Amino acid sequence: RRELPDGGARPNAAQFKQLVVTALRELHGEVGAALPVDVLTYEEKTLSAILRVVSSGFVKLWSALTLLGFYQNRRCAFRVLQTSPFLLALSGNSRELVLD
Repeated sequence: RRELPDGGARPNAAQFKQLVVTALRELHGEVGAALPVDVLTYEEKTLSAILRVVSSGFVKLWSALTLLGFYQNRRCAFRVLQTSPFLLALSGNSRELVLD
C-alpha cells in the first residue's frame, strides 16, 4: 500500500505501474526495470495494490518500493501489508478468521 502523508495526487493504475518500474530502475538500474511485475489489482481510493513478481525478483521489488521516498516531488512511502507465494493466501487474513 502506498501512503501520501501530505495528500497529493492519487495515481491511476497505469501511473502506479510506472511508479513501480521507476522505483526498480532507480535502485537496480535497467536490469531492475526489466523485472516482470504485474499489478493484479489496484484501488485508487485506498492506494492499495496486489503485485505479482517472480520469486527471484521479490527482494529487488521490495527493496525498491521501500527505498522510494518521493512521487511527483512529494514525499510518499510504500508499506508491504502481506506477502505470499500463493495468490489465494492473499484473499484473506487468517489472523482475522473467526471460528464458531
